[in-house]
Amino acid sequence: MNDFLDELNRRHQQAAANAYPSTGAVNEFASNLLNWLFPEHTGQVMADLVILEEYGHRLEVQLEHLLQPMQHQLPASARDISRNFMQRVPGMYEELTKDADAMLQGDPAATCLYEVIRAYPGFYAVAFYRIAHILHKLHIPLLPRMITELAHARTGIDIHPGAVIAPWFCIDHGTGVVIGETTVIGPHVKIYQGVTLGALSVDKEMAHNKRHPTIEEHTIIYAGATILGGDTVVGHHSIIGGNVWLIKSVEPFSRIYYKAEHRLTEL
Repeated sequence: MNDFLDELNRRHQQAAANAYPSTGAVNEFASNLLNWLFPEHTGQVMADLVILEEYGHRLEVQLEHLLQPMQHQLPASARDISRNFMQRVPGMYEELTKDADAMLQGDPAATCLYEVIRAYPGFYAVAFYRIAHILHKLHIPLLPRMITELAHARTGIDIHPGAVIAPWFCIDHGTGVVIGETTVIGPHVKIYQGVTLGALSVDKEMAHNKRHPTIEEHTIIYAGATILGGDTVVGHHSIIGGNVWLIKSVEPFSRIYYKAEHRLTEL
């Protein structure tokens, strides 16, 4: 037992030396930011320009406080990174507005943008991804992954913060979607539940290589499709049918479908 306690003590001391913000604090920041940009998300409205400006400043301070315990791991001061992040938020807002519109236009069951922003798991997951992606580009350790995993836990949609996803991105339904770290997705792409954009190899030596596919613009990928490999490119305006397993590139305007072989045996 003494050896076990010594091991736990070592682990706790190591954790203290590499402090990260609590999961709850990270979730609060991401949720507050999303509500500031889209009051439809919670229905909490700030109908005053001064209040909106003050809230934006509080978000910047909130992020700075999240980053301060990690200061020795950061490429710049927590204050400078927080300011840099907030300067990128208008561009992120523009992208998310396009994403929401793509989901509205792409789902006949959607009645209005309010419904998409308030209720659609695809919008929630993409919003948290876009927040995390900015932090990833600012070289913040762990925090981006914590944010995308919060969305993963809530929606079943797993998007790595390192993926590069253009606007007008639509995830319909979404449960079981996996988008790997080096995936590149062009504009006006729509994917359904159970889609995996993954790697052919999980060898750790491949960590810094492009391991995940590229999906070009105006492509639709239906439920259960699996597309693997860093050299795999799905050409623009393609349709990938449900349950397709794809490990090689396809030309633009391709139509790829799964054809099952059914054999019935009489007893």
